[in-house]
Amino acid sequence: MSSETGTPVDPAVRSEQAARGDRPVRPRTRREQILGEAARLFAERGFHGVGVDEIGAAVGISGPGLYRHFAGKDAMLAELLVGISERLHDGGQRRLLDQGGAAHPPARALDALIEGHIEFALDDRALITLHDRELDRLRDDDRKRVRRLQRQYVELWVGVVREVHPSLPEAEARTAVHAVFGLLNSTPHLSRPAALPSRQSTAALLHRLARGAFDSAARAYG
Repeated sequence: MSSETGTPVDPAVRSEQAARGDRPVRPRTRREQILGEAARLFAERGFHGVGVDEIGAAVGISGPGLYRHFAGKDAMLAELLVGISERLHDGGQRRLLDQGGAAHPPARALDALIEGHIEFALDDRALITLHDRELDRLRDDDRKRVRRLQRQYVELWVGVVREVHPSLPEAEARTAVHAVFGLLNSTPHLSRPAALPSRQSTAALLHRLARGAFDSAARAYG
């Protein structure tokens, strides 16, 4: 049974994490539960197709009870889209710091960025759909913040790609990064998760495709 502050992690999820060698996921707070269900419902039915009462029912609280956590649906949408942009950017920076230094070649840093984005693409499909459909519904300042974080995230990748492939011009490297994002962010259009190969196999395939795209882009420049 869920508590007001969090919910236990499903044992099946723990088993899958153990098989993958992941760290255990902490129980989600009520606020995180609300955001998770809001993202799922918004992605499935559209922002205007979902009511506050329905989001509340999905987490076991009354619609009015949601207002203790969020001012309304607009606030949820903003936190979801700004939040994932911050998480991708900050996570990318952390991965590069972890891979910094002469002992870690640039190719390993690129692999780390690809791995982090694949985790997002497999775990947060609803947010990809939500971003594609609903970004323009954000207030101007929130939308500008999302765009700024996205540009900074792209530039993290461009710098690493050019370290791995020094002959690749900056403009082409940036185009290649956007193309790889399009590839990785295609996961919502794949079959239902149960019909896909294992998570590990899917992640490995996406990783090979991403590296192959960068290698192919650089090949034309020697």
